Amino acid sequence: MNYPHPLCLIYLLQRCIKSESVLRRPGNQNIALPSAAMLAEALSYFLHLSSLVYPIFAPCMHPEQLPVSSVDQHQYLGKWFFQAAVSQRQADISKFTMFDNMVFTIEATANSTLVFTGYMRMGEACIKQNWTYYIQPGRDDLLLEGRPQRRNLLWNGAWANCRDCIIFQEVEPRQTEADSVDSLNRFMLYVRQKDSASEVVTAFLRNSACHNLKQSVRLPHHKEYCA
Repeated sequence: MNYPHPLCLIYLLQRCIKSESVLRRPGNQNIALPSAAMLAEALSYFLHLSSLVYPIFAPCMHPEQLPVSSVDQHQYLGKWFFQAAVSQRQADISKFTMFDNMVFTIEATANSTLVFTGYMRMGEACIKQNWTYYIQPGRDDLLLEGRPQRRNLLWNGAWANCRDCIIFQEVEPRQTEADSVDSLNRFMLYVRQKDSASEVVTAFLRNSACHNLKQSVRLPHHKEYCA
């Protein structure tokens, strides 16, 4: 359907309002109401205009990537609470469904090395695991020890409307040339303050869905943290 300029919509609505006001004046009982077709057409234009105007006021949030080779890494050291993960595919994030909660610490060691230590609650058990990442000059991602094919990117918390948050992205390339998408692509939300997580997670999931990342896992946090 071809839609006219928004001014045409205003004109049609003005005609409808004017016709109704004239109808209600004394002595004008014979003036006809606006036709159903006219009202339907005006409503159709109105809905179309609304769909155009809404993104102006509520656009998709575009977060800022944090190049790991140039940011101040010390501000990201310490404890982080994992809250949610998103992807275009459920398979990329399905492993997180087995956990109740997770907390991580980031420590810097010599030679531009970061050690992530995760304490993960699965049922009544606590699982501890370490990951070693390397910061390399000229690269905007972290190199994970043992997985050189994986890119590990950091994004600021604007995605979740949170200053004390980071988004951690893991990407692995297509396994074959016939594949149309990366073999792995997921985003994970970490917060500093676990008590403010609910509204932050809501914003993160909403903005992720705006970027077609509609598959999500949100940890329940029913049990005590392991650390």
